Amino acid sequence: MFDRVWTDAHLCTMVPRGDDPLGVVEDGAIAAKDGRIAWVGPRADLPGDAAETTRCDGAWITPGLIDCHTHLVFAGDRAREFELRLQGASYEEIALAGGGILSTVRATRAAGEDALVAAALPRLDLLLAEGVTTVEVKSGYGLDLATEPRMLRAARRLPALRRVEVATSLLAAHAVPPEFAGRRADFARLVAEEIVPAIAADGLADAVDAFTDAAIGFTPEETALVFDAAHRAGLPVKLHADQLRDDGGAALAARHGALSADHIEYANAEGIAAMARAGTVGVLLPGAFYFIRETRQPDIAAMRAAGLRIALATDLNPGSCPAPSLLLMLNMGCTLFRLTVAEALAGVTRHAAAALGLRDRGALAPGLRCDLALHAISRPAELCYWIGRNPCIGRVVAGR
Repeated sequence: MFDRVWTDAHLCTMVPRGDDPLGVVEDGAIAAKDGRIAWVGPRADLPGDAAETTRCDGAWITPGLIDCHTHLVFAGDRAREFELRLQGASYEEIALAGGGILSTVRATRAAGEDALVAAALPRLDLLLAEGVTTVEVKSGYGLDLATEPRMLRAARRLPALRRVEVATSLLAAHAVPPEFAGRRADFARLVAEEIVPAIAADGLADAVDAFTDAAIGFTPEETALVFDAAHRAGLPVKLHADQLRDDGGAALAARHGALSADHIEYANAEGIAAMARAGTVGVLLPGAFYFIRETRQPDIAAMRAAGLRIALATDLNPGSCPAPSLLLMLNMGCTLFRLTVAEALAGVTRHAAAALGLRDRGALAPGLRCDLALHAISRPAELCYWIGRNPCIGRVVAGR
């Protein structure tokens, strides 16, 4: 006997079949047992009984949505910098003048763990209301041994307060803190030799991230120090790559077998091909592209030619993308970057799962976690089509 069954639903399984990249099942059903999908298919073929049955009245069911790149935990805001950009200042100019990431660092260092949790919850609730069941949360606004673990502990507390799965990434190599001004290489060594091992020993991170950028981030060589430390600690790596210029970040991510390289607006075709060969997912962040008024679009044609798996995420953060809406990113991915509906939906389900190294979710298939999102729509394209409309009418996390 199944624990629960959902019937009278249309299924967007995200398991491609023939000419159907969405794996649609009209008038379908899903059965769960012990938190996992036990059966999925046409309702007429549903075998067995269930302790609980939910009729979905013709709603569409997708896998639970996955936001694979957020900076959800932080203190303060950067609305003043938004005003400065409207007056002509660039994102890079603000950062080099001591604003940008460092302004959030000051606010976050001053905040206690409880305050960080309280500030994150309203932002998280907006994502969950749209059907998100898994969210990645990065640190990176502490840049020291006191605040980085505090941010990660705050992120790890969220599932006890909301029905959601959280993956955490250590992003200590996000920017150079003020106490290391002019000593970027020294801070990179501190991250590699002290912060990464300490976080790994406490089990607070699922991955290690870094920001490679010639002007406001870290060089490829400094990033490699951090990544080597992550590998020694048994942690996979991710990379903020080629956002503002081509720093060779895509190729660097591929060399280190990164789970993902994110942003990649300036990544060249060779780096994209190297990512595809390495199995590294390309995570597109159209909200940041829009908010900082970037003009260089990612090379989608090269990504398709290389067979690169493409994910989409919010990049929710206080400086370059204050947008807690994954549905908005679906629309932006299609309108700004010209992704197809199927590519966009794969980007927030199965490819987003791959970007986090999670093989147990992202599709509706037997054996996977029973993470579902239910939508009052007439076809899956509506999830990418509407702007400002949320059709989500329910979520299921691990069968509940």
